[in-house]
Amino acid sequence: MNSVPVEKKLSTHSYRKVAIAACFGTFLEWYDFLTFATLAVVFGPLFFPSIDPSTGLLASLATFGVGMVVRPLGAAIFGSVGDRIGRRPVFMITITLMGIATVSVGFLPTYASIGIWAPILLVSLRLLQGLSAGGEIGGSAVYLTEHAGDSNRGFKTSFLQLMGPLGILVSTLQIALLQQWLSHEEFLSWGWRVPFWISLLLLLLAFKARMALEETPIYLQLSKTEMQSKNPLRDNLTDPETRKRMFLLFFCISAGGAILFFCVQVYTSIFLKTSVKLPSPLVDQLSVYATVALLPLTIFAGWLSDKIGRKPVVVSGLILGATLILPAFHLMQIQNQSTLFIAAILIGLSAILALVVGPQTALLAELFPAKTRNSAATLPHNLAAGWIGGLLPLIVTWLNQQWVSDMAGLWYPTIFLACGAIVAILYLPETKKIDLRQ
Repeated sequence: MNSVPVEKKLSTHSYRKVAIAACFGTFLEWYDFLTFATLAVVFGPLFFPSIDPSTGLLASLATFGVGMVVRPLGAAIFGSVGDRIGRRPVFMITITLMGIATVSVGFLPTYASIGIWAPILLVSLRLLQGLSAGGEIGGSAVYLTEHAGDSNRGFKTSFLQLMGPLGILVSTLQIALLQQWLSHEEFLSWGWRVPFWISLLLLLLAFKARMALEETPIYLQLSKTEMQSKNPLRDNLTDPETRKRMFLLFFCISAGGAILFFCVQVYTSIFLKTSVKLPSPLVDQLSVYATVALLPLTIFAGWLSDKIGRKPVVVSGLILGATLILPAFHLMQIQNQSTLFIAAILIGLSAILALVVGPQTALLAELFPAKTRNSAATLPHNLAAGWIGGLLPLIVTWLNQQWVSDMAGLWYPTIFLACGAIVAILYLPETKKIDLRQ
């Protein structure tokens, strides 16, 4: 009897309104979080001055990685809160923390003004961003999927995966326009701060949109029957089946998606600027092309997973990623390649990324039971995104420096994706027909 009212709410609720509000907030989280990555090359000399430019870049990438490393802590805290008191309250907290931290970056004095305190404050704000993102990214997937109903979940929820690319796209376009309008000296003096200041306006809009969000019908049903877990994290870790699925989510789906995301959306820009030596405006233009292509490809992959299953779509992306990353970067490194050729490579890499992330939102929720779903999904997802994906630019750059090669570090994502594909083929279950109310 309990399932009837839940199904009714799922079918009559204005899903579009819920999706827009949830996605806009997640867009802000990604915009804030990834603006830092886009400006990694700029932050090096401003906050980590060094005679050796490579050392400054490495320090800047390490600061970006710090924010990713603490994401699992945010996931553990906010994921459990979401299972105990509801999905909606967590959204309000995380978006506020992220907005405050990001706006503050825009007002930070540089190393030239306050010395060592500049990088210390920058790292502190990155830690706050990481905690916030840990609660938001993953939890929003559960929230949206629980509102999506039983049919076409892959397609409906794939739109959430567009928020990361859109965050990068808006950030990249802003920075490209600022660099075009301002002189190099003006941009280094104050122009780099503008994207962080703009996030204040986005924060106010996102906060207003989220105030109108309703709790998911599945969680409301749990609360009515008092079936919430009192200690979700402990329950997840003591249940063998949940532990197994948390590992599969971590190793195959989330780590694979994170590695491809940071290879395609973050590291390619760094690689083209520092190794291929392409002009920054041209690299930003190429990044825009690749990101625009990623948007429909991601939705298509989500739709395809509704037709043939989540597993074959994700496994295909992992196999193609492991096979083609090294050749793709090698081809981009060859001198005198046309801009069109490099753009085609980036779009091809985007298609591989879409295969993994398109079904990802639905999978995050479908793998776990309702009463511990939020914490079970957010912890391994953020652990993978933070420790595997977020540290990828740093690890790849460090390996390249150790081996005095622009390509050596790319063996790290290649091997990881290959292992993830093998494990997924053997153990990942098909989940597209799962009843989310169970």
